[in-house]
Amino acid sequence: MTDLNDRNSSLPERPEPFWRVSTQLASFPALTQDIETDVAIVGGGISGLTTAYLLAKAGKRVTLLEADVLANGTTGHTTAKITAQHDIIYAELISHIGKEQAKLYYEASMDALRFIRSLVKEEKMECDFSEQDAYLYTTTNQGVKKLEDEYNAYQELGIPGELLTSIPVKNIPVKAALVMNEQAQFHPLMYVAHLVKGIVDNGGSIYEQTVALDMEEKSRPVILTKSGAKVQADHIVIASHFPFFDGSGLYFSKMYPSRSYVVAAKVDNDFPEGMYLSIDSPSRSLRYTMMDGEKLVLIGGQNHKTGHGIDTMNHYEALEQYGQEIFQTLDIRFRWSAQDLTTLDKIPYIGRHSKLHPSIFVATGYRKWGMTNSTVAALLISDLILQRPNRYEELFSPSRFVADPSIRNFISQNTDVAKQLFQGKFDQTERKPEEVKKGEGTIVNVNGKRAGAYREQDGTLHVVDTTCTHMGCEVHWNHGDHTWDCPCHGSRFSYKGEVVEGPAKQPLKSIKTD
Repeated sequence: MTDLNDRNSSLPERPEPFWRVSTQLASFPALTQDIETDVAIVGGGISGLTTAYLLAKAGKRVTLLEADVLANGTTGHTTAKITAQHDIIYAELISHIGKEQAKLYYEASMDALRFIRSLVKEEKMECDFSEQDAYLYTTTNQGVKKLEDEYNAYQELGIPGELLTSIPVKNIPVKAALVMNEQAQFHPLMYVAHLVKGIVDNGGSIYEQTVALDMEEKSRPVILTKSGAKVQADHIVIASHFPFFDGSGLYFSKMYPSRSYVVAAKVDNDFPEGMYLSIDSPSRSLRYTMMDGEKLVLIGGQNHKTGHGIDTMNHYEALEQYGQEIFQTLDIRFRWSAQDLTTLDKIPYIGRHSKLHPSIFVATGYRKWGMTNSTVAALLISDLILQRPNRYEELFSPSRFVADPSIRNFISQNTDVAKQLFQGKFDQTERKPEEVKKGEGTIVNVNGKRAGAYREQDGTLHVVDTTCTHMGCEVHWNHGDHTWDCPCHGSRFSYKGEVVEGPAKQPLKSIKTD
C-alpha cells in the first residue's frame, strides 16, 4: 500500500482555490448586537450576495450574515462556468416534468446568463468574463447514444445546439460531442467583489463570522446567532448552501451531498477556447482562466458522494494523471474541491420555504451548476419579496413533488443513510493516538471507543469524537482536504472538529488523551 505521506506527485500540499488566492475581498465585522431589518440573508456566497445586491438597489434595508468569510464556500471553489448546458439533463427533464417545464428550466438558466452578461457590461466589471461555447463529449460508444438523445431533446425544446464528431481539445479520443454556443465563463470572486461594493453603496449591511443557528417563528421571524445576537426581519432568505433552518422541510432527507475536485495547471501546448465536460464515468471538466497573462487550465471531475469512496487524495492524483495524458507538460499550481447538493428530481429548491413559512425563502440544491442557478435564485426570490410575478416560481418551488423520480431517489438515498449509520458503528481499530504520524489523519481507539486523530506537522495532536453531531453517523477522514466528512448528510468538520459545512451545527467533541 502507498504511504500517504510519501506520494510521488506534483500536487500542492494544501487545497487552495485559484479564485481566492488571486482576489482580496473586503472584510466585515461580526454581528454583536440585536438588529432589525427589512430582509435578512443568511449566506455570503453568490446566491446571497446577488439577492442582497438586487434588493438593496430596490430600496430594501438588507442585512447579510456569513458564518465564515464571504465566498469561501462553494462559490470560492467552483469552476465558474455560466451555462444552461447542465450535463445531460434535458432528455431526463422532459420524461419527468414534461416539455413545457423542461423548456422553462433552460430559459431560466439563459435568463441568468443574460443577467450576468448585462451586469458585467453595464457596470464595467473587470471579472475576466468571456463568451465561450460549451461542449459535452464522450469517448465511449454508450455515450454516443446518450448525446444523441440529448440532442433530440434540444431540438424538441428549441435549444440551439449541434451534434459533432470532435472537439477543439487535442489528444482526447472523442466519439461524439454536443455544443451549446454563446455561453460564458468568468472569475467568480472578482464578480462577487463588485456585488459586495454594490450592496454597501446602496446601504446594505454585511456581517462575517456570524453563525445563524436557528429561527424563532414569530410574526416577524427572528434569526438566532451563535454569539447570542438576534436579527428580526420581514423576510429571511436562507442561502447558506445547506439550509440552517429546517422547519419541517426535511431538506436533509431530500438532498444528497457530493464532492468533486479540481487541479489548476500551466500547460505547454495552447488550450483552445471553450468549456468542456465529459459525460463518461469518471467525468472530466476542462476550461481555462487567465493567470499572469497566461492560460491556467482547470481540470475537474472525480465526483463522489461525500464521505464515501477511496482516499480523497487519489482523486486529485487521478486528475493529475489525466492532465498528463492530454498535455505535454503539466505544472500544477492549485488544487481544491467543492461540495454540491442534488435534489430528488435534480431541480434546485428555490422559493418560499413552505406554506407554513411564507416570509422565509430558501435557495439550495444546485447540482454543481451554481453560477446560473444562484442567479436564477436571486432573481426569483427578489421578485417574490418585491411582490413581482416570476414565471419560474412553480418550477423551482421547494414544496413541489415529482413522484418520478422523487420517490425512488428518496428511498435510495435514505436507505444508504441507514446503511452508513449502521456500518460506521462497526468500523473499529486497535490503533492508538500516539501512533499517528505527522500530517496523518486516521481512526484510532481511545479507551475502547472509536475516535479520530490528526497530527499537525509541528507534532500537535488533535483527537475528536467521530460521531457526527447532526444525526449520529460516523465521520471519515478526508485526506485530500484534511477534514472529517459525514457519509450520511454531508456535514464536514475541520481536523480540530469545527463545523466546515452543515447540516451539523455543533462541532465534534474534542477528546483529551494522556
